[in-house]
Amino acid sequence: MSGGAGGVYCDDVRSRALAAGGAALGALWAARSWRATLHALTGLMIEVVTAVLLLLWLGDIVTLIDGPGSDQGNAAFYVVVAVIAPVPLLWWLGVLSAVQRVRFRTVLGVEIPQPPQAAGRWPWRLARAWGTAAAWRQLGYHLLAPVTGLVGGVLVAVCWSAPFVVATYPGALPVAGPRLAVLAAGLLLAAPWVARGVARADEIAARALLGPSPAQELAQRVDTLARSRAEIVAAADAERRRIERDLHDGAQQQLVSLALNLGMARAALGDVPQAARRAIEAAHEDAIEALAGLRELVRGLHPAVLNDRGLDAALSGIVARAAIPVRLRIEVATRCGPSIEAIAYFTVSEALTNIARHARATRAEITVERAGDRLRVVVTDDGCGGASPGGDGSGLRGLAQRAAAVDGALSVHSPAGGPTTITVELPCE
Repeated sequence: MSGGAGGVYCDDVRSRALAAGGAALGALWAARSWRATLHALTGLMIEVVTAVLLLLWLGDIVTLIDGPGSDQGNAAFYVVVAVIAPVPLLWWLGVLSAVQRVRFRTVLGVEIPQPPQAAGRWPWRLARAWGTAAAWRQLGYHLLAPVTGLVGGVLVAVCWSAPFVVATYPGALPVAGPRLAVLAAGLLLAAPWVARGVARADEIAARALLGPSPAQELAQRVDTLARSRAEIVAAADAERRRIERDLHDGAQQQLVSLALNLGMARAALGDVPQAARRAIEAAHEDAIEALAGLRELVRGLHPAVLNDRGLDAALSGIVARAAIPVRLRIEVATRCGPSIEAIAYFTVSEALTNIARHARATRAEITVERAGDRLRVVVTDDGCGGASPGGDGSGLRGLAQRAAAVDGALSVHSPAGGPTTITVELPCE
């Protein structure tokens, strides 16, 4: 039993060792290893070029400082360097950051987003740029890059080139014989994992320092969602307008023609049997009711007068059809966006419907005014009160959702016994 168990254990160890050896050998020609190696070597070249340029620049500055010149000349030079140096430095940071992003995207397939740029005109834009955390984070990455670029790149290059160095110059190293071969083989097997580690460390640093901060990513995501929501609202409003046009030009015209024909038949066919005459009369009345219902449906989708003549004319039509006297005051010098006007129109329409059904009011007042980039709609009635945007069946909840969809707000002040005031504030665009 013990011998059998020992044999099974040895077989298990052997299989694990073979699997580990196969994984180590497979990593040598894996695409991921070669991408990581290329990433490390390109980083090494970039940092070597950057270091050479930096040393040349520092050498020129030292030469100017140590060269002949008066104290006033040196003081003027210091002032010029202090004032002008941030400009090329910021530009150079932008160039290096762009090069690093291209390297990550091309070699590793990793996209490093660019942080938001400072707004404004030069030189205020430069001052704002240095006042942002993004500029200092980029500077931190490029100060850290020599460690990951030079040290990491050299380490990767040594691991990959060790067997070739040993094979080409076996007597040039102090270590000779089998130990040298074992060392070279160990470095070669470790090369893929060293390259992957260097690339991973560089990627973590780049995401944290070259890309936007978590707060900036959240702000960008909120901005993207806001734009998407605005596009959805605009698309839905455009679709309602299209359906309204199709119904107006199609089904509504056909119903008008049908009602006219039935009306003429009803008036002309006086000598037909009574049953046929009653059928024609019923069909005529049904056609008229269907036409009226379709007109209400079309008006509820999107009134054509709102596009043609604006919010003033559209609201005047609602007020003219209201069940109670309504006073309307509109002070909108410049038209708002189509979606905003549609929300304002449906707000007034739903509010007047609620007043007629539930408020038991004798009069109402509507005020629409534009202040800057905000449109304010106020509907007041002298009814019994008790309205709430959270109540079922009142329609106010839907109005609140419509307003919120465009970053607007709806408020209701309706104490028991009245009066009720509904206020909607909407962005004009």
